[in-house]
Amino acid sequence: MSTGTLLAIIIPVAVVIVLITLAVVLDRRRRRRLRERFGPEYDHTVDEAGGRRAAEYDLSRREERHESLDLRPLDPGLRDRYAREWRGVQGQFVDRPESAVHEADRLVTALMRERGYPSGDFEQQARDLSVEHGRTLEHYRAAHEVDLLSADHRATTEQLRGAMVHYRSLFDELLSDGDRPDSGRS
Repeated sequence: MSTGTLLAIIIPVAVVIVLITLAVVLDRRRRRRLRERFGPEYDHTVDEAGGRRAAEYDLSRREERHESLDLRPLDPGLRDRYAREWRGVQGQFVDRPESAVHEADRLVTALMRERGYPSGDFEQQARDLSVEHGRTLEHYRAAHEVDLLSADHRATTEQLRGAMVHYRSLFDELLSDGDRPDSGRS
């Protein structure tokens, strides 16, 4: 074989190898970035979507939707009002635990709306929250499940107590996000 023929074979093969290597490296970077951003929500989405590629596509779409949201920090007065309301909801728990859990759900939803998250069905709210709150989203899901049980008076007092703790995790995150310089957008 001539040198020209060898080069005509070797160069395209080398280019293909470089392109495949580049694609693998970029795929790993994207996966690592999504895992870091979404935390446990990454694995939850992989399980729900039935595979890594479908899940990563879904998570990327969530990021795109999240970018279009007009999220904003709370002003100090609103933050104080929500903190007071939360203390009131917690105070109800001893006498009316089911009612307190329903109120906690309502308050978390109102706080999300105040921050700029669209209100809608629970699953869409969870998807929207997952981009910035993937590490506490399981708390929200667990609390919501207990809230559904309590609507039918099937939740135990311990489950209701756990729901309050779970709601509190997300509530605290949503309440304090305005304090972080990189949170929200103007």
